[in-house]
Amino acid sequence: MKAVLLHHVSLPVSNLERSKAFYGEVLRLKEVARPDFDFDGAWYQIGEGQLHLIVDETMPREAEQKINSRALHFAMRVEGYYETAEWLKKHNITIVEKPDSKSGFAQIFCCDPDGHIIELHVEQPL
Repeated sequence: MKAVLLHHVSLPVSNLERSKAFYGEVLRLKEVARPDFDFDGAWYQIGEGQLHLIVDETMPREAEQKINSRALHFAMRVEGYYETAEWLKKHNITIVEKPDSKSGFAQIFCCDPDGHIIELHVEQPL
């Protein structure tokens, strides 16, 4: 076996419209067509991969998720560390900034409306 790329990440969401506002308007991801499944959701293109949101109304919402960079999360490469941080702050998104991370990436962590942790990063040095 030889893996060649990460095709998509799927996240359960409790409220599709709220999640679409976050991923489409705040994170500015491009929504793409999805098959006519018998359940609600939305797909977003991120480079060669995709993010799939799947409605699961039974999922408990994490109202005040603590942003823990070592917890389950997914990461997206962004352009402009400081511009991204300011954009998120402008939209009242709580963030944790790690501009000097030992990972080799300048990192910003935030949560979506359901408490999923997201890493946004750029290559160092800034």
